[in-house]
Amino acid sequence: MHIGLIGGIGVAATVVYYQRLVAAVEAKGGTLDLTIVHADVHELIRNNLADDRAPQASVYAKLIDRLKAAGCDCAAITSLGGHFCFDETIPLSALPLVSAVAPLDKFFSEQGIESVGLLGTRVVMQTRLYGQLVKTRAVALDAEVDELGQTYQDMAVAGHCTPEQRAMFLDAGQRMTTELGAEAVVLAGTDLNLAFDGQEPGYKVIDALDVHVAVLSDLATGRISLDEVTKTR
Repeated sequence: MHIGLIGGIGVAATVVYYQRLVAAVEAKGGTLDLTIVHADVHELIRNNLADDRAPQASVYAKLIDRLKAAGCDCAAITSLGGHFCFDETIPLSALPLVSAVAPLDKFFSEQGIESVGLLGTRVVMQTRLYGQLVKTRAVALDAEVDELGQTYQDMAVAGHCTPEQRAMFLDAGQRMTTELGAEAVVLAGTDLNLAFDGQEPGYKVIDALDVHVAVLSDLATGRISLDEVTKTR
């Protein structure tokens, strides 16, 4: 299956998607057929902060048209923060959309995890992953959501993580486990690998990007069907 990715939101996350998707497909004995289009991270941030869902959905729709013209069979948004207008994009999309949010609840349940702490954009933390976690309790450092969200945004736009930013995220994760009862900390922002890769924080970390990549690689190798994982028009 030909996979289409909306990338650029941000660039570092797109690179990691590419690297991990290639590795996952190769590990499953397949050959990856992939096309990536580039979105504007600054436009996404403006629309996300203003909760302007319709304009961002229209942006995605045009990019998905390009993916369809390139022969893609499905499309995915390489940003959990960018999923804020996922439902609005569905009726505009020329391709089935593969959500990065929907598989998470099932994954946590299968791992026996009942409570998770969230790190990501302001909206992701405030809405507890858009309210889509049914089987799992989600917590966040509500008093620090603005500061953490801004720091995440700055890191994503820059494409690199400073030592100070890394320390902030690692500490936030630690406090969610010790103070709020989180059994694991979810990297619910696809650029958070910049802060956590190579680290040993002392608590369980789940990268939402990996869960999404696992679904996409199963699609790419024919292990699952689009009907099992996508929403269509």
